[in-house]
Amino acid sequence: MTETLFNPKTCAFTEFDGETRRLLRATVNWFEDRGKARLLADARDRVWYAEFLDFVKTERLFAIFLTPAAEGGGDPDKRWDTARIAMLSKILGFYGMQYWYVWQVTILGLGPIWQSANKEAKARAAAALDSGEIFAFGLSEQAHGADVYSTDMVLEPKPRGGFTATGGKYYIGNGNQAAMVSVFGRRADKPIIDSADFLRKMTDEEYSGYLFFAADSRHKNYKLRKNVVDSQMYVAAFDLENYPVAESDILHTGRAAFDAAMNTVNVGKFNLGFGAVGACEHALYEAVTHADSRILFGHRVTEFPQVKSLLADCFARLIGMKLYSERAIDYMRSARENDRRYLLFNAIEKMSVTRNGQKLYEDLADVIAARGFENDMYFPMAMVGMFGLPRLEGTVHVNLALSLKFMPNYMFHPADAGLAALRYLPGASVAPKAAVRAISGALSWTSRRAAAPASRAVPTLKAEFARATHAPVKTRRDAADDEFLFRQGPSSGLGKIRFADWKPVFENFAHVPNVAVFLEQALALQTLLAAATPTAAQQEDVDFLFGLGELFTMVPYAQLILEQAEIDGTDPAVLDQLFDVFVREFSKHAITLHSKPTATKAQQTRALDLVRRPVADDARFDEVLSQVRKLAGAYVMNP
Repeated sequence: MTETLFNPKTCAFTEFDGETRRLLRATVNWFEDRGKARLLADARDRVWYAEFLDFVKTERLFAIFLTPAAEGGGDPDKRWDTARIAMLSKILGFYGMQYWYVWQVTILGLGPIWQSANKEAKARAAAALDSGEIFAFGLSEQAHGADVYSTDMVLEPKPRGGFTATGGKYYIGNGNQAAMVSVFGRRADKPIIDSADFLRKMTDEEYSGYLFFAADSRHKNYKLRKNVVDSQMYVAAFDLENYPVAESDILHTGRAAFDAAMNTVNVGKFNLGFGAVGACEHALYEAVTHADSRILFGHRVTEFPQVKSLLADCFARLIGMKLYSERAIDYMRSARENDRRYLLFNAIEKMSVTRNGQKLYEDLADVIAARGFENDMYFPMAMVGMFGLPRLEGTVHVNLALSLKFMPNYMFHPADAGLAALRYLPGASVAPKAAVRAISGALSWTSRRAAAPASRAVPTLKAEFARATHAPVKTRRDAADDEFLFRQGPSSGLGKIRFADWKPVFENFAHVPNVAVFLEQALALQTLLAAATPTAAQQEDVDFLFGLGELFTMVPYAQLILEQAEIDGTDPAVLDQLFDVFVREFSKHAITLHSKPTATKAQQTRALDLVRRPVADDARFDEVLSQVRKLAGAYVMNP
């Protein structure tokens, strides 16, 4: 699945059980039978996808894929299976982001419900799914955006129990027809948290006024205002006016309501990367088919040097997106209370995969030029979605900030403790690159050989080694219910999560020239962080930290790509081309960090140590390009 592009006409979905294969094939057939012309016309005319939802209802597609086993009433096919959810996300992205969106928002709407202890609400949700209903997630407000502390959805307690809710929500997908809308609000008789002070540790009493409750979009006190986007999908603005909220509608209260919001996003945002992969695969088929058949100045467009470079990079970038995403599934499905590494890999799936998809789309636009705007192409239909995905369900900035919480424990395994000496060596922060590299390498070598024996004698170090020791994560395509995702627990404590050593998988691929260069860059980043640690002021400077974050997040992104490449036996030529891209982008981010106005002299010096030139190889480049050109005509959607 990661070696080549997804071709819906030939894919057999062999990694899944029989009922899953049948439903995935039925979904593909529904789109192919509908045909490209109808698909594009419906998008242009902003036709609500009632016929697709009829198909969903008839096949019980959402009911089977989105009902956890515990709520499935003994149906052996119902479970929350991240692997098959990801595949359906890819298929829907392949045919149109609007179809992906109605599915994605239903996932978000179900999150607070499946995490709740409210059995009555869960039973209502399971029955609604069986009836073919969709769901919505009522968190965002126009005035407050991601500042959920300041919510204006206010619930007045009623003397005999329950509440009346009044307030508005904005940018709520499926808000026009959702059977249940999971709405976040606050009680009028409890204090509101000052969001300007959100970094302070809050007490349970301060959280006590917040809650999640379930609302019905068909209730007369639910006032649908408008669709806030000009699209086939419905992204609602709605108001509740003295909406009656019974105790049986309450899903979460207090701190648990905030945890439910964060954990729902943890589950839901994972699918954005797979939607991006599907859209990019369809777009690449279209672009290569067009460019390879177009003759200009006596040459195929795919023979122009600048186009060859763009297409080779696009293909390698897309294979990287697929490799990372497939491996991230395994970490999501293997998550448990003492292994929460998925929280980093999930944030990167959302942020890095979608941004790589946007970059791929930009490069393909330069390949096909005006053709990318014509009304018989999939390309322009998906374009808005590809620019939207990095900015939805937590912006790039939100996920970059989240990722930074993991940086110390990811970049420095307990065996790297000796590198801390760089901070105290006179001149280490500004010494010549070769000298610092030699010192850093010697410290790392010594530390790694001394750390294991020391851990047996030093209880604290022993505990750190234990926390950083994880059993190998297996490939997870088994037909299992990922029930842990609905009992993730508190959303705090991210800085305590330990990671296994990231270096070995890079060393296993050191025979691939540009992987070896990238490893040098990653080690230089480790040296920078040890020798020129951000100051107290810089740790409050979000712009500076984001510069570091751009560099850091490339390392785990590359790690999971190589782990999946090891599983799949990925073509070394494609990997070399992909890491050629990574070396260039890492160098660009290093120069950006060097140029930050608040960077210290030491940081400016060490940042330039990260700049490398990728290894060029004409034979490798031609091999990758030949794979790209084979895509011409390999898939064309039914007319």
